[in-house]
Amino acid sequence: MGHKTYFNWSSGKDSALALYHLLQDETYSVEQLITTVNTHYNRVTMHGLRKALLIAQTEALGIKSSLIELPEMPSMDTYEDIMLKTVTTLKDDNFTHSAFGDIYLEDLKVYRENQLASQNIKAVFPLWKRDTKQLVTEFLALGFKTIVVCANSKYFDQDFVGTIIDEHFIDNLPEGVDPCGENGEFHTFCFDGPIFKNPIPFTIGEKVYREYNAPKTNDNDNDNDNDICKSDAETYGVWYCDLIP
Repeated sequence: MGHKTYFNWSSGKDSALALYHLLQDETYSVEQLITTVNTHYNRVTMHGLRKALLIAQTEALGIKSSLIELPEMPSMDTYEDIMLKTVTTLKDDNFTHSAFGDIYLEDLKVYRENQLASQNIKAVFPLWKRDTKQLVTEFLALGFKTIVVCANSKYFDQDFVGTIIDEHFIDNLPEGVDPCGENGEFHTFCFDGPIFKNPIPFTIGEKVYREYNAPKTNDNDNDNDNDICKSDAETYGVWYCDLIP
């Protein structure tokens, strides 16, 4: 039996591919998924995905899941207090490892490792330092399917959200945008693939633009993935595509 592991599930493609690799590795036994949810909108943090679709997705994965409920704009103290309570509960349930879909962001990796080490939990990063073009190619070759649910307006307009990623996706990205959106340029919803018992049905709804105050620092990220904004500007814009169950 592998190390009892919980996975920080964001609902997107990087999480799906990281979980796929983790499930192939007998070193780990993935027994729970956790996801942060914005209680004000009742949606996945940053991604804007409806909670109903998240639940349908985790049910199709067949792994026990739980939600971490966060207020709309939590302070760092509030966020860390909620996460500490969550990790303490998991530790009491004999979890020893925590896995993430991070690829490149060193500061975020160190932050996660340090926070978990204080609770004697080991952080695991199945995709760490892998080439992001190769990751997208592998993701599609394995049969995964994903759709863009939000994107930074610095790089994209409303036509980009609602796009299903295919083999031509990388070729059409603006210069400077990471193929996996590792710098927070975009986020996705993975709705089918080899780790799912069934595809998750949905229809495309309204596309919405929102502006936010830029965080003072991106080192301590309040999401399972990365912040949508990696900019020095005081505000930033995000296009969302609502997916309807």
